[in-house]
Amino acid sequence: MNRIEERFKELKKQGKKAFISFITAGDPDFVTSKALVLELEKRGADIIELGVPFSDPLAEGLIIQRSSQRALEKGTSPPKILSLVRELRQETEIPIILMGYYNPIFKFGEREFIERASQAGVDGLIIVDLPPEEAHFLLKEAEKNNLVLILLLTPVSSEDRIKLVCQKSQGFIYCVAYTGITGDEKREDKNLTDLVAKVHSLTLTPVGIGFGISSPQAARKTASLAEAVIVGSAIVKKIEKYQGTTTLVKEVGNFAESLARAVKE
Repeated sequence: MNRIEERFKELKKQGKKAFISFITAGDPDFVTSKALVLELEKRGADIIELGVPFSDPLAEGLIIQRSSQRALEKGTSPPKILSLVRELRQETEIPIILMGYYNPIFKFGEREFIERASQAGVDGLIIVDLPPEEAHFLLKEAEKNNLVLILLLTPVSSEDRIKLVCQKSQGFIYCVAYTGITGDEKREDKNLTDLVAKVHSLTLTPVGIGFGISSPQAARKTASLAEAVIVGSAIVKKIEKYQGTTTLVKEVGNFAESLARAVKE
């Protein structure tokens, strides 16, 4: 059992839901990224997703696209992100997930990436553009290295895809709140409730819901449906707003704390 599974187990005993925070690694720089992870944990985050910036982030809205561009311009790369995780592991045991796209992992070398991620202290991977039908090798390598590979579903996923993801996903199942890109606060899919209910009927694996959750009110509503609430664009938007200021970490922390409280009420 790795840190992600342990955290969900602990929260279930407490009757609480998980608050999962996303930031793009290296945005605005690695020193700030490290400080943000530690601050987010202090303010109530249960799990951290570190975005691996990519030049063609197909699922991302403008907010995360811009953060990826800023990080890439600073020279962010997978090896540097693994170094960041190693540094963080000297100060925290919070579960850490790397979230990104398949191309950088393929270029790095799948087996080597999995092994080095595990050695650095990474707990899980979310590979947005890797369909479960093509994830067999990474699932096997992840299991060997005590990592979880978290698979995604959307409100328009087919019955076969839902069943496959329920069988294969590890750690938790990432249910996308609507069909579209990240950060669209006005989008809500009426089929989401049905999707989550279907998943719960097929597996005991926890469900996390992400995309478009930008306020405590939305976080509270989402927490009533699933075991975890995932917030990314709204946090990255705060980082963008306060970049270059001395209050960036504190302001992001204040916002994250309001979300964490709503999730755990």
